[in-house]
Amino acid sequence: MHVPRRLYEALPWLYILLGLAALGFSDFAAASPALSLVSGLAGLAGLLAGAVLLLRRRGFRELGARYDAGRADRAPPPRDAPGGPQDRDHD
Repeated sequence: MHVPRRLYEALPWLYILLGLAALGFSDFAAASPALSLVSGLAGLAGLLAGAVLLLRRRGFRELGARYDAGRADRAPPPRDAPGGPQDRDHD
């Protein structure tokens, strides 16, 4: 499934905003304890999901940047070195 990049990048913030809205609604729905509880739990889940997505993406991007930076320093093996491209072409 392909999600447009703008939507993909906005999803954690959307989850956080919806979570805050549900928490706010749970405060106004105090007349119905069950509705207040359900909306409060949904709001907490939205906040948690948004925060987890933001932190996971940040960690993944930092790890990728460190990995890519480490690879840029290494030169590729020479063509005549053991395990070089000429050995892989004949397997």
